[in-house]
Amino acid sequence: MIDICAADALVDGGDGVRFPVRVAGVDATGFAVRYRGRVFAYLNRCAHVAMELDWLPGRFFDSAGELLVCATHGALYDAVSGRCVGGPCGGRGALRALQVTEEDGRVYWMPDAGVTAGDATNGDP
Repeated sequence: MIDICAADALVDGGDGVRFPVRVAGVDATGFAVRYRGRVFAYLNRCAHVAMELDWLPGRFFDSAGELLVCATHGALYDAVSGRCVGGPCGGRGALRALQVTEEDGRVYWMPDAGVTAGDATNGDP
């Protein structure tokens, strides 16, 4: 397990926390958010066009704090499933989910075969 952040750093429908990952040998970022009391994490890559979602580091939710939104193209994603629910992806595709757990006041990520630990300089400063 890799420590991402303190559990209280994630506020329901608020800013997320970015963290470094590696996909197919390339440095990228993942992100964790809290929605309806639970923590969810995804690869920070839009299913519509492979770009990071956040327009400012950590800004993933729409203004209502309900949907994850790609700031570049406006694709909308369900925070629980990562499934595209609107915008240019036309309801097709989904964000790549990352496995996270919340224990003892911390949020941890469990790398898998497709997404592994990345360069620590690639996440938020």
